[in-house]
Formats: sequence, C-alpha cells, structure tokens
Amino acid sequence: MARGERSSAAEPGGGETRLGVSRNVLLLGVVSLLTDVSSEISVTFLPFFLANVLGVKTAVIGLIEGVAESTASLTRLGSGWLSDRWRARRALVIMGYGLSALSKPFLYFANAWPTVLSVRFADRVGKGVRTSPRDALLAASAAKESRGFSFGFHRGADTAGAFLGLSVVALVIYLSQGWAAPLQELAFRRLVLVAVVPGFLAVLVLLWVREIGPRRSVAEQSRRREAGAQVGRGYGRRFTLFLVAAGLFSLANSSDAFVLLRTQNLGLSVAAIALVLAGFNLVYSLVSPIAGRLSDRVGRPVMIELGWGLYAVTYLGFALARSAWAVWPLFALYAVYYGLAEGTARALVADLVPDARRGTAYGLYSTVVGVTALPASLLAGLVWQGVGAWPGWGPSAPFVLGSALAGAAAVVLVTVTRGSGGPVATKHAAPGGS
Repeated sequence: MARGERSSAAEPGGGETRLGVSRNVLLLGVVSLLTDVSSEISVTFLPFFLANVLGVKTAVIGLIEGVAESTASLTRLGSGWLSDRWRARRALVIMGYGLSALSKPFLYFANAWPTVLSVRFADRVGKGVRTSPRDALLAASAAKESRGFSFGFHRGADTAGAFLGLSVVALVIYLSQGWAAPLQELAFRRLVLVAVVPGFLAVLVLLWVREIGPRRSVAEQSRRREAGAQVGRGYGRRFTLFLVAAGLFSLANSSDAFVLLRTQNLGLSVAAIALVLAGFNLVYSLVSPIAGRLSDRVGRPVMIELGWGLYAVTYLGFALARSAWAVWPLFALYAVYYGLAEGTARALVADLVPDARRGTAYGLYSTVVGVTALPASLLAGLVWQGVGAWPGWGPSAPFVLGSALAGAAAVVLVTVTRGSGGPVATKHAAPGGS
C-alpha cells in the first residue's frame, strides 16, 4: 500500500503511534487494561465467594454466570445498531464503561446470591452497551492491512490488565488469609474496595478517545432508514456461516467459573489459583498481538480454527486431570487458545461487514454467543452437580461436553472456510472493508 494511503487510513484514529497502532487503538487499549485490572480484582473470584462463603450450589452459579454473559451479549445487538443508526460510538462506549464502574462496588455489600446476580446483571449490561460500538470504533481506527494486529494489540492490553489485576489479587489474598484453600469473606471484600480506583480511571481515559462514526456514501445515506429497520439482513453468506460456527462453539464455552472451580477441586488454594491466572493472562497478552499479526498474513479462519481445536484439547485435559500440577500446563494452553481466537474473531467480523453496518454486525455476533451462554453454563452446572438425567456425573462432565462440542465447531468452521464461498477463505477477503 502506498504511503499516502496508509496515512489516510490511520488518520481518523489520530495517526499511527510508535507502537504501530493508531492513537484511538492505543487509548482504547489503556481503557481495557484499566477495566480488566478492576474486573479481575472484583469479579474473577466471585465463584469462590459464592461457593466458599455463601454456600451456593454449582447449578445456581451456572445460572448467575449464564444470565450475566447472556445479558452482555444480547445487549450488544441494540447498542451496535444504535451506534450505526446514530453514527456515533464514543458516547455509548463511555456509558457502558461508566455503568460497569458504578455497579462493581456494590459487591462489597453482597450477602446473598440474588445481590450478586443483580450486580453482575448491571455490570454486564454496561459491557453489552460498550462492546459493539467499541469494536466498531477499533475497526474504524485501524488501517485495513494491520487490522488483525490492532485487535490483537487491544486484546493484549486488555489481558495485561488482567495479569496486573490478578497479581494484586494474589497479594491481597495472601496477606488476608495466607495459603488457606477456601476464599474467606474478609479477603473478598478487600478485593472489591481495591478494584474501585482503576475502574473509574478507565472512564476518565475515554474522554481523550476521538469519535469516528460509520462512513456512508450518498447512496447508503439515502437507504439509511430502510436499512435501519432490517437488522440482521444483507450481511452475506460468509458472515452468516461464521455465525453458525461461532454459535456451535459457544455451546461448548460455558463460563470460566467452572474452570476456576475445577482448579479448586483439584486441590489448589485460592492464592495459588490467582498466581495460575496471572500466568495465564501473561501468556494470553503475549500471544494476542502475535496471532493478530499472523492473521493479517495467513487469514483469520486459520488462526480461529487452531484456537478452537486447542480449546477442545485443553478442556479434555481438564476432564482427565487428577492432580493439581496439571492445572499449570492446561492454563498455559488455555491462554494460547484465547490469544489465537478472541481478537482474531473480532477482526474477522470487520473483514466480512462494511463499516456502516459493523456496529450491528458485532451485536449480531455477540447475540449468537449470548443466546448459547445461558444454556451452556446452566448445563455445565447441572452435570457437575449430577442432578436430573446426569446422576453419576461430576466435576469432569462439563469439560467432556465442552471438548466434544468445541471439536465439532472447529470442524464446521474448517468446512465453511474451505468450501466454496466460505468466509474469508483467502487473505484479506473483505467486502466493503477490541
């Protein structure tokens, strides 16, 4: 690409920085870093608070996490559509991050699971409001030839925040209760208080992010009202096939709460689990930008297929694990899956859908994921608990199911990307142009 064309592509985002991304991408990375510091400190160990302190059953934990993730995903469709309709994204991003920052401190007062559910619901509404507009803003702020790297950079910054947050978690828990296995109430409430500051700092950083609304041609503007009433139509076969594969994979992807509970089930203390998660996020943050850069060269589907296949192997490992030492390599593999697939999937959506409709497209993608999040997590909780039709099942069961479904999803994605007309079967196939 010519030098002038590259500069023009990066200009809406404030020009390219020394890190190889635009100013907007850099600032949104900082916002995600701070937000993840806050979230990891206050929310990650909620399953232990529910199970160890409040005595909540795994089926209820699955319900809470399923409702939370479904709420976030389903809200993204409306916010994405509004960002396209209003041709404004920044305001919705600020509203979403602000709601999450305001809701999390109420966990300090939680003494029953319905309170936790209410806080998680509000927090996830905030996530849903911000995510689709933010991803569309990221796509608009990135040069086309480095879009994968920009999304990978954003995921890396987000995960670096998780690494920092979990390092703080490990320190606070160790100072509060040492290496005791169950999480204690005092340690959790201290974590909630510590998480307040980075959450509000993230909202302040957003004030320096520039607005980039969806660009429309004259012909597109004349069809704006009609297109706005037809959410989900006209996105193309390749995008639709990708949604089918993503939906199947999401059925395998129950809440990470069960991964955490499995580590405790294998004998790790909560302080040790915090260290495991810190290592997980360090690997994730390092892999994401590398995977993003590779996806710019070899194509997004290849990286996603590798990630989903690795997820299936990792979940099978969690099912078969019988000792605490196995947790460390399994979490390293789990981190590589996230690094390969998460940011790359978002970049693929931007490849498949033109700029003026990306907010809605990200909302549709999240809706497909959200529709399956509740049954996936609820089913995982039920089979873990061994109720109903699964009386003999236990902690390994959710991971056996997840591994099988993830493997099937990877096969489906390979089929639709290698078959005729599959999504982005070649490098940079992008009709119309974290």
